[in-house]
Amino acid sequence: MLIIEAISKHFSGSPVVSDVDLTVPENGFTVMIGPSGCGKSTFFDLLMGALPMDAGSIRWRGAAVPDLSRLAAYMQQSDLLLPWLGLADNARLPADIAGDPVARSGGRVQRLFDRLGLAGFEAHLPSMVSGGMRQRCALARTLMFGRDLVLLDEPLSALDAITRRSLQQMLRLLQTDFKKTILMVTHDIDEALLLADELLVLSPPPMQVTARMALQVPQPRCMENPQLVAIKHRVLAMLQEERPS
Repeated sequence: MLIIEAISKHFSGSPVVSDVDLTVPENGFTVMIGPSGCGKSTFFDLLMGALPMDAGSIRWRGAAVPDLSRLAAYMQQSDLLLPWLGLADNARLPADIAGDPVARSGGRVQRLFDRLGLAGFEAHLPSMVSGGMRQRCALARTLMFGRDLVLLDEPLSALDAITRRSLQQMLRLLQTDFKKTILMVTHDIDEALLLADELLVLSPPPMQVTARMALQVPQPRCMENPQLVAIKHRVLAMLQEERPS
């Protein structure tokens, strides 16, 4: 279980993140949704130790930790693939950096490529494939870290709607097939409702959690479900109320 308590951050005396608390159960899929610029990416930078927290604490599986840099795999908005390496070599980078000879042998990457629909494209450079395939490769690289906790920072935001919908199901595999504990941020309400076990609604800066909603609609979901439609209207109303006039 991931427990985050009272995390805060100021820049030049102005609060950006203010007393954020959240709990992500083991193998849970928690999604944070808020307006653009509310501080979501800054919050992830605080969790990963890229920025120092002004206040707050993090616990992972009962142990206090300074940050999640050595505990979480982090998938960001950009695929961050190295343009001179083929897809398989890009996916294998975590194993190469860690000096893991078993993972570097290629068998694990091949199994992931087979599972994620990338078989046959192992030697292709990133410039030779679509944005959706690059993000699938980034997902394979995320899994190669072999960490039980995964942070997702709007990983599908740069993709077209059709590609995005197919890759949303790939993100669900992180939980269902690979048994990961997931914390994701997005500004896409439909995406949040399709994926989340729990949805946290965020305020404009300084970022705070203004509502928590457990989503008990069975998977797989579709946005025509009346429960999801009702929740969507509720979330939209919250976000509209919080928008500055």
